[in-house]
Amino acid sequence: MERSQIVTMVSRKLVPFILLFGLYLISYGHLSPGGGFQGGVVLASGILLLFLSHGFTLVQRSFPERHLNLTELVMVLLFLLLGLAGLLLGKSFLSNILLLGEAGEIPSAGFILLLNMIIGLKVGAGITLICFYLFRS
Repeated sequence: MERSQIVTMVSRKLVPFILLFGLYLISYGHLSPGGGFQGGVVLASGILLLFLSHGFTLVQRSFPERHLNLTELVMVLLFLLLGLAGLLLGKSFLSNILLLGEAGEIPSAGFILLLNMIIGLKVGAGITLICFYLFRS
């Protein structure tokens, strides 16, 4: 099947905005609808759009499987470390250990923003890896 130049050019222009929107959903998920999972899925969809329009080799050069695996592993470890930090400070698992700010501001929810970022990157890397393994053949 031939590649369309129009699809290739439009996807090249759209992907940065899709990735930016995914980061927006992750970072403002504690103040508005969105969050880590939704933002991670949007990040993965941007990478998959590149895969569908430019082919597997370009995406593998830009986002190597090894780096995606490492990102997923590091995010799981960070999530567990944040959970254990609450236990070490005498609170429950995943208890807030940061100070709360003013309502409606970015750092207002303690470490929910950190959890959203960790979950977003983990979900984005995980879904991208799943699709890489499914589409490889």
